[in-house]
Amino acid sequence: MAPPARNITLAAVLALLVPYTSASYAFYVGRDLTALNATLVGGTGEEVSSHWLQIFPAANHTSNATITVGVTEDAVLPGKLIQVPQVNHTFRYMSMEYSDFEGFPAPLTNGGVNEKGVAVRDVWANSRQELYDMTPDPQIGLQYSDLARVVLERASTAREGVEIIGAMIKEYGYADYGGNSHLIADANEGWVVWEFSGRKGLWAAERLGTDVVRVLYPGYIEDFPVDFQNSTDYMGSSNIVSFAVEQGWWSPNGSEPFNIFHVYGYQVEGENLTARDGGNKYMSQAALEEATLAMAPVTEADMRQRVRDPRISDDEAGYGQVVSLFQDMDPDTIRIWNAPTGSVAAPFIPWWLGVESVPPEFGEHRYLTTGASSSFLNPDFQLQEAAQFAGRMFKRVLYYMCSNPDAFHPLVTQMYTAFENQSTSDLDWVEKSAQTLISSGERDAAKSLLQFYSHTRAEKALDLGRSLTDALDGYIKLSGQWENPVGSQINDAGEGAETVNCLVGFDPDQPAWKQPSNATKRRRRTTSRRNVAKHNPVPVQQSIIS
Repeated sequence: MAPPARNITLAAVLALLVPYTSASYAFYVGRDLTALNATLVGGTGEEVSSHWLQIFPAANHTSNATITVGVTEDAVLPGKLIQVPQVNHTFRYMSMEYSDFEGFPAPLTNGGVNEKGVAVRDVWANSRQELYDMTPDPQIGLQYSDLARVVLERASTAREGVEIIGAMIKEYGYADYGGNSHLIADANEGWVVWEFSGRKGLWAAERLGTDVVRVLYPGYIEDFPVDFQNSTDYMGSSNIVSFAVEQGWWSPNGSEPFNIFHVYGYQVEGENLTARDGGNKYMSQAALEEATLAMAPVTEADMRQRVRDPRISDDEAGYGQVVSLFQDMDPDTIRIWNAPTGSVAAPFIPWWLGVESVPPEFGEHRYLTTGASSSFLNPDFQLQEAAQFAGRMFKRVLYYMCSNPDAFHPLVTQMYTAFENQSTSDLDWVEKSAQTLISSGERDAAKSLLQFYSHTRAEKALDLGRSLTDALDGYIKLSGQWENPVGSQINDAGEGAETVNCLVGFDPDQPAWKQPSNATKRRRRTTSRRNVAKHNPVPVQQSIIS
């Protein structure tokens, strides 16, 4: 039977025509491949939006409490918000929040880490066109940020996080922009969960073991057992196989295995896309996985290097994040490294879940916040807005770096690495002191110590940012390298028309023969959440990977 017709809005039509490049990366390294025997999770968030660090305390809720979930009529696939029951108790967690994506209601999150040591990353993953077209108007259900948030609020293990997502989709539905995935991890394992468009309740999940490296961009699952209910390594909706058979997308009598990517993933007619080269900028998932595996045993510094790779962390990257998940962690000593904007231009700062507050410079500001250009400031935020915004400061560093990347990029990277190495060298005494205080019954003192150290390093990072912006500004102007803008259009032409990452060395306005000889001579791939085009991964540059 043909799918029912749906009223396609102008926004949805444009979504099919305009290529999207906003997305997110996620890295998973199982503990057997890490230096400290801890699961490592890293990632970036790519949204044209303000990003800020926020701590959500644990909370108790009344029996009739609800949460608002879903999307509005402003979303690329229109929907309406609904209320779903809240649980009696939600866990403490830390995440990078942001203000906008595809018209979804703020605040949004790509994920973070909670007091049970469960980390979540949200990553785009397209559904095939037929499922996109089946999506009802209006659509109803939890969207990607809602799912990440309920996992952080409710899951005690990664496996439980998968089960929560499945249960929420089954009971309340899933609202989306074309499909999505989540990486959920704890100290013992990771899971990739792929949620599909069409409001058919379709989802699939694959377990990642302790000896696995996985990079999602987009999220992917390949061969999947048809009897997955009998496996501890796979989960999915009850109709994940039968629906594909009903639609004629896969035959149990054929020779092809049941491959989630080939059956449910977005395909381009005439192109033989594969799961591991489906969404790279300058590197495929396969190349990133191999580069990460070559680092084993992987350290936190290695993961920061992977997340900071200039072929990933560019102007679109809103922040950087690295989490180590150890067994038997005290909730207050769970540590997460955050860079306040793309980590190629910003240092990682260590934070712990025992920290009670975030300095105002790292909180929510109006820079890139939805609606800021058409409204005045809410007086409640006047002091917050008076404070300097870390995200904006380190964006300035990025743009100064772009004026002469060969000279400034290595220098800035060296300074940030040195800054982070200083933090790393302090972790031993900071965390041992906190553990000693906790063991002595002085938990509040331990939390005060952790907060003092995080706030101190955050202030030092701001000092470093101020020094860099002043020095680069002065040098560029005094040396005659300042260039005024050409034309009057300060914004780009929209998603899909973004400037190529200047730090890789490719200038989109110059012919190939004028490109730097040591640059990646390849125009940035225009990757779309609805328009994926085939190309091969770029050779890995030793100078960046090593």
